Amino acid sequence: MLQFDDLQSPKIAVMSADGIHSSPTSPTHIRLERAPNQLAIFVASPAQPLSRVVLRWPHQFPSSALYLGDHWERGYGDLQWRHLQPQRVLPWYFLAHDPARAETVGLGVKVQPNALCFWTVDDQGISLWLDLRNGTGSVDLGTRELHAATVVSTRGRPGESPFSVARRFCQIMCPNPRLPRAPVAGNNNWYYAYGEGFEAQTIQRDAAFLAELAGSHPNRPFCTIDAGWSPGSVCPGGPWTAGRPDTFPDMPALAARIKALGVRPGIWIRPTALTTVDNPARLRPGYTGGETESPLDLSLPENLACIADDIARLRHWGYELIKHDFSTYDAFGQWGFQMGASPGRGQWRYRDTSLTNAEIILRLYRTLRDAASDAYLLGCNTIGHLGAGLFEIQRTGDDTSGRVWERTRRMGVNTLAFRLPQHNTFFAADADCTPHTEKTPWDKNRQWLDLVARSGSPLFISVDPTLATGEIRIAFKDALQLALSGGEPGGIEPLDWLTNTCPNTWRLGSRTAHYSWTEPLGPSPLDC
Repeated sequence: MLQFDDLQSPKIAVMSADGIHSSPTSPTHIRLERAPNQLAIFVASPAQPLSRVVLRWPHQFPSSALYLGDHWERGYGDLQWRHLQPQRVLPWYFLAHDPARAETVGLGVKVQPNALCFWTVDDQGISLWLDLRNGTGSVDLGTRELHAATVVSTRGRPGESPFSVARRFCQIMCPNPRLPRAPVAGNNNWYYAYGEGFEAQTIQRDAAFLAELAGSHPNRPFCTIDAGWSPGSVCPGGPWTAGRPDTFPDMPALAARIKALGVRPGIWIRPTALTTVDNPARLRPGYTGGETESPLDLSLPENLACIADDIARLRHWGYELIKHDFSTYDAFGQWGFQMGASPGRGQWRYRDTSLTNAEIILRLYRTLRDAASDAYLLGCNTIGHLGAGLFEIQRTGDDTSGRVWERTRRMGVNTLAFRLPQHNTFFAADADCTPHTEKTPWDKNRQWLDLVARSGSPLFISVDPTLATGEIRIAFKDALQLALSGGEPGGIEPLDWLTNTCPNTWRLGSRTAHYSWTEPLGPSPLDC
């Protein structure tokens, strides 16, 4: 297998606007700074704009090896161990596991790099791609030297499971996570309301229901108001100065009423787009219109100042958890599953061309962090490897569903299994809500609710209290109180994740349990 010493002398190629140059003849200068078990990469390019740097190490893994990669932002039900796939983009890090020898290694970059980084693996070697672009064009670094990324690695111990290696490697990549002060649990109204037909009184009802489920537990849950409270479309942009005048006339008063019921108020926001555009020069270049919301140019200080004001306003209103959404889509015009080797599409650059995309996103996240003060930040459609250390909570997968069980099976279970190593190592990893409605089968919803509660990861239930009667109410109460206490003592682990993208068999503390996710006709191959 691979040892870190193999990574000390890579071949280097530089990609700029006028082609590919092999170092050291390139006008771009790459400096490698070696330290025990890590390799820092510095880039300077005073004479030319720069797009990418590629580092290449010769290495051959065993032919039986399996590979696990991450995603740019949320997972989309597609995280999995696979055999060798040379063109596969592996964002941020990857693990290689040899079943024949029961050995696992990990290679990645530390969190909060200044480049968007991904790996490729083939039968001759390993390549690390550092995407240093601005928008979809080159970056103008000027005279500065950029610390692009720091490579780290790990090697499994004898008898250590791949899951344990993955979790330990996440700790190496993120030595200073920003974690919640206590386990996070609560409710969220999205999957029974989907942004429509609710008002302040509905949220107060949800808060009272949540308080009843939590009982006297000292760790108080969050009642989260999702999209639909502000003027505009279902998932609008700003400005974020007030709620809908007819249904949410007084947002500070609503926060106070939620607190008075004994739970903590949370709220959703899309901070990086505008519904009402006062100045087109504020919008992201490359945006061609055609949508209700217009994305902001995140390189402009005046836009960051407005975003900071919006976040600070929500905290001033009394909200203690701020779920911020859509920023990756607004920044690049693509969802994570569309990005592949190129997060942006079209031909455009931000107005400030001196910053890499990663630097622009990091500056946004640090702005959010400063403005939120002591409120928890929950990133949704955000880049986990850049948000780690800045956000307490991260939505790690695409939406579950209150309409179609197949979507919860496909997105939720896959996300929980394959992103669980990031839980309490990068942030509190939220695999998304545990919905229950009349459209989805309770026997499946109950199992999903149980597993998330036992995982110790954030549990956000999404149910109309009028449907939560009898055994359903008891199940939600038991799950919420277990989640507030931190989940299953001893933790949980997917035991069949090497061969199953939707694991059925799990270690729950010291015992093994089997979950049945499949409906009578089997998993649906149709879009959901």
